[in-house]
Amino acid sequence: MQERAARTRQTVLEAAADEFAERGYEGASLQRVAWRATTSIGALTFHFRNKTALADEVRTTGRARFGRCLAELAPAADPLRELRTLIATLARLAHEDRFVRAARRLEADPPEGVPPLAETWLPVLRDLLDRAHGAHRLRPGVAPEDAVAMLAHLAEGAMAAQGTPRDAAWDAVWDSVWDVVLHGLAADRGEGGGGGDHSGRGEGNQRGDGGDQGEHVGQGVRGDRGVGDGRGEHGDRGAASGDASADMTGAARRGGG
Repeated sequence: MQERAARTRQTVLEAAADEFAERGYEGASLQRVAWRATTSIGALTFHFRNKTALADEVRTTGRARFGRCLAELAPAADPLRELRTLIATLARLAHEDRFVRAARRLEADPPEGVPPLAETWLPVLRDLLDRAHGAHRLRPGVAPEDAVAMLAHLAEGAMAAQGTPRDAAWDAVWDSVWDVVLHGLAADRGEGGGGGDHSGRGEGNQRGDGGDQGEHVGQGVRGDRGVGDGRGEHGDRGAASGDASADMTGAARRGGG
């Protein structure tokens, strides 16, 4: 009996995550959640007394999945390479995990006192940039706090493009965008002490200095439109992201922990 109740509770939670991700808190309906979970309103309210309690549990689950996935990231010798992995992981979670999508959407109207979801990953991003700065991997003149603000917005944009199919074309756009970012962030071999692979994709994918680079920059411009489309969705799906992004930028520039 307890096992059956646990299964019902989990099914309701998953159905609620989909409902909140699609419609937000105000637009979500307990009746639709019960329908998605193929259960009754009575069974739903047995586990979650109202919509607020259900949203709180979905939000908590999404935050925990974010934190667990970030804790499992494999460390890299080059902090800039690890930064690329971090942002790609955030984008993947926002695309694949229903609880993360729901938690982001629920940030449009968070309860008082609930910290923004960005607090789960901003400290990781900031720490990696501090490491890069300490290892002289950042281009001279690039302040770590400015890089935090820029990369935080890049991460939010990548997560906001959650409706974009993750295929080879998307990966190519992401590689091009990241190369442009690294061009502005990473110290040249003669300037910094890091050396190594600036592309974050391994030696086999490093580019030459000539036309090959120009060709990929062109792809980056085209790819930007694709990312822009994702951001367009963002205005409808996660109004929260804009607010969270603004708060996040302030936090990043203050350099708070």
